[in-house]
Amino acid sequence: MAGSEPDQDSHFGKLAQLAAQAHDLVRSSAEPSEPVTPRRARVADKHDKDRTAFWNSYFATEDPWNYSSLYEQEKYERQIEILPAGPIGRALELACAEGHFTRQLAPRVGHLTATDISAIAIERARARCNNQANVEFGVLDFAADTLPGEMDLIFCSEVLYYLDDLAELRRIAKKFAEALAPGGSFISAHAFVLRDNVEKTGFDWNTFGAQAISETLAATEGLVLEQSIQTELYRIDRFRRLSPGDVATDPVIDHVPIRAPIEIGVARNIVWGGARALRRDVARNEQRRHIPVLMYHGVADEGPAALARFRLTPAAFASQMGWLRANGFHAIGSEQLEASIANRQPFVGRPVLITFDDGFQNFADHAWPILRANDLNAEVFLVTDLVGESAKWDTDIGPPTPLMGAGTVRRLAAEGAFFGSHMATHRAIDGLSSADLAAELLRSRLFIERWTGRPTRAFAAPFSVTDRRLGRLARECGYRVGFGRRHGPADLHSDLIDLPRIEIRGDRSLDDFVATVEAVLG
Repeated sequence: MAGSEPDQDSHFGKLAQLAAQAHDLVRSSAEPSEPVTPRRARVADKHDKDRTAFWNSYFATEDPWNYSSLYEQEKYERQIEILPAGPIGRALELACAEGHFTRQLAPRVGHLTATDISAIAIERARARCNNQANVEFGVLDFAADTLPGEMDLIFCSEVLYYLDDLAELRRIAKKFAEALAPGGSFISAHAFVLRDNVEKTGFDWNTFGAQAISETLAATEGLVLEQSIQTELYRIDRFRRLSPGDVATDPVIDHVPIRAPIEIGVARNIVWGGARALRRDVARNEQRRHIPVLMYHGVADEGPAALARFRLTPAAFASQMGWLRANGFHAIGSEQLEASIANRQPFVGRPVLITFDDGFQNFADHAWPILRANDLNAEVFLVTDLVGESAKWDTDIGPPTPLMGAGTVRRLAAEGAFFGSHMATHRAIDGLSSADLAAELLRSRLFIERWTGRPTRAFAAPFSVTDRRLGRLARECGYRVGFGRRHGPADLHSDLIDLPRIEIRGDRSLDDFVATVEAVLG
């Protein structure tokens, strides 16, 4: 009752004692707790009316695009390769950012004027290039300000996407041409974007990309394409301003591979091979009352033959996640699922809840990088007493699979992974007393909250075994979402504490996976 302590011999009194014991156990655990690193806040929308404020918000964090990555450095090398032959006198770099490319370009030209709309970026660029006497820096908004003229070379890369529309791009392309001296070169490097051509590999950005930019520049009076270096992800173009009497010749087109590794921040925006549906389109046009909740266990190339059903190869898992990404799906967590069901609110777009039971180390080694590269997420249900050990419940089948340790759980939580409870010992709950079941629910939840720094509200029953006690005890122990034995999609009328899932087996084909998920879409 409110305002009074429960009788110690009552059901709630015993629960309170078990909760106190669980708290004491977590506090006395030898492993120190570490705070979860906060995720970087999202910057303002690119269509912020004040472009200066928008770009300053980007550069509030130093090196916002990881310019020093091997991927960006390879792109810089190719931009240097495409420079015109012979001496270059006066050069203008637009959107120089923090001067990473400026430092490489400066030795190749007589005098370089490096500009950016952000004063913060310019100060960092000036400091980075302080030993190069032929470079001057200035704040300049190339969309609004007058450009210096009679330039032998203008560089403008990775920024034209941020213009409002193609009409503005056409206007500014004319400014570029007019700022060049006759015979001068304009060089532009931009990525391919799905909005230009949804059938080819591209970045899933809500803007035009390299194809539209190149076509607009080629249609600009006075400019002609001389050379293009093209990869699957981006193209680097060199245009020339025609001199009086010049005759345009066919451009030289070089197709080259990307050899540098692509970091997660870049990869998660790429849809390889094109898309069948874009997330923003399905979010605008589709609502549904069912959602696939996918259940996985392990992702590994090898393991006991008897457990093949519960194990996908990394290649098979990558094919499934790539299919989800290319077909407009986005991943949600159990909290979002709970909110939709509790409010009978239809699901927007094509959501999917991806779950993993047990917490194998191979999730961290194989599944998580694949998920992140496809801009997807997952919820992992941990067996908390065995974290850092192995799947002892499988010892009679073969060598037990290693489980993630607490440090790995912390790292993945900081990177955005979700975690829930698979109880403390992985024992089937029909073999547990009510007291032991409550103790496992409490102990497991508190340890996961300690490791992740976030509330834990979801559980999955080991071996999918449930009984009439589980839902009631789980709610009393602080859980709001549970996954039990039922198979199939979840819907707006599902019981939140006994939700169904769809097992994704390792002995089935990609076609089977596609048919299973498409059946939920209806």
